[in-house]
Amino acid sequence: MKRAIEFYSEGFKLCGDVYVPDGLAAGETRSAVLLCHGYTGVKDLYLPDNARVLNEAGYVVMTFDYKGWGDSEGVSPNRLVPYSRVADVQAAMTYLGLQPEVNEDSIGIYGTSYGGATVSWVGAVDERAKCIVSVVGIGHGARWMSRVRRMDEWFDLLDRSKADREQRALTGKSEMVERAEILLPDRQSAELAAAARKNNPAAVGTIPVEYVDDTIGFNPEWIVGHISPRPILFITSSDDR
Repeated sequence: MKRAIEFYSEGFKLCGDVYVPDGLAAGETRSAVLLCHGYTGVKDLYLPDNARVLNEAGYVVMTFDYKGWGDSEGVSPNRLVPYSRVADVQAAMTYLGLQPEVNEDSIGIYGTSYGGATVSWVGAVDERAKCIVSVVGIGHGARWMSRVRRMDEWFDLLDRSKADREQRALTGKSEMVERAEILLPDRQSAELAAAARKNNPAAVGTIPVEYVDDTIGFNPEWIVGHISPRPILFITSSDDR
């Protein structure tokens, strides 16, 4: 069973869905998993498949849109704002723990791509996350962005980011570009993403150049050690490009 929900983070109303497994007895509670999407994802992209599988395993599951994404409120759309996403995940954990089907002392958080970075940070600062799963997450923004580019491309990106930073200071606006210019997916990933996003109007194709500064300034490697002794699982792929 899926039900639409609303909750608040830093004063903004966020939208999500709670998935409840079949067969729960009256008053019964289960462990729960909060699913967090990546850079430009939304709750209806990819995550419903994960929710279905986790429901079948007996877990209550919640998905949601970050501030400014999908159906959620926000100051401006399509922004990354990493620490704001951390606050959103913490608010979502609070709301999930209030659900009558959920054991609030048994909540895990799961994130893919940039969601993997977000849940790693949340896990380090919020002990309510009893376990954490980061799937192809980012541990160090600058290292990742530089390694998927030639050195001259990397320095060009830094110059472009500096110019955009100055423009933001003068005008309050960041240049909007195609997501592939900044995130630089490999060919296969780009093709799969395009197919998945084709019929999902909430999955945006343009992002602000501000993403570069946001990515470089948020490195979960700094604090991931604070998760211990709670467990964290890192999942990556062979021949990851």
